[in-house]
Amino acid sequence: PPGRKVLIVYAHQEPKSLNGSLKRVAVEELSKQGCSVTVSDLYAMQFEPRATRNDIVGCLHNSEEFNYAVETWEAYKRGGLSSDVSEEQRKVQEADLLIFQFPLYWFSMPAIMKGWMDRVLVQGFAHEFPNCYDSGLLKNKLSLFSFTTGGSEEMYAKGGISGDIRYLLWPMQHGIMHFCGVKVLAPHICFAPEYVSEEKRKEMLNAWAQRLKTIWNEEPINCSPEWYFK
Repeated sequence: PPGRKVLIVYAHQEPKSLNGSLKRVAVEELSKQGCSVTVSDLYAMQFEPRATRNDIVGCLHNSEEFNYAVETWEAYKRGGLSSDVSEEQRKVQEADLLIFQFPLYWFSMPAIMKGWMDRVLVQGFAHEFPNCYDSGLLKNKLSLFSFTTGGSEEMYAKGGISGDIRYLLWPMQHGIMHFCGVKVLAPHICFAPEYVSEEKRKEMLNAWAQRLKTIWNEEPINCSPEWYFK
């Protein structure tokens, strides 16, 4: 619906890739609905994935012994995080829906996107024990992981060589998003796009566009271990 804000965190080096096209389709479709869409194109931004003391501007809380979690928490409270981190936090804060678009690397997200999670979802901003999981600080937001795989759908079935694709989603969807209070929509998975026809890839893009038309009517998945491991 008009007025909704979407942040697409996108990690692919090539705009002409299927990931690039999936991102473009999402921007077009959601904009058509009157949503305002922001894209963080991590490779184009040369986003820094490493969590270092450069993320803290000014004096350290404890200069004797560096603790990243403590230092970023303290820096967040006083507005002393580096500008690239606080800029991403601002985008997250404003968004109603976060879409993560990436190719699956080693059963996980690419390092540059993992680094985004490591640096942006700071304590005090995204979670603050005991305010995590259902009481995480980013509640009232939705998220969706949209990704491509190298392996086929059969390989990622429960009885397949790679195991159920849902097992891989546990750390990403549950350990990161749900931990921060974000509700999770069912993932959007394009299996083995490199091994299918051009026709099939067009169908994949089409299916994504169709899904986005009614995305705001979707119910989040059941945020419990059952969804992943039952």
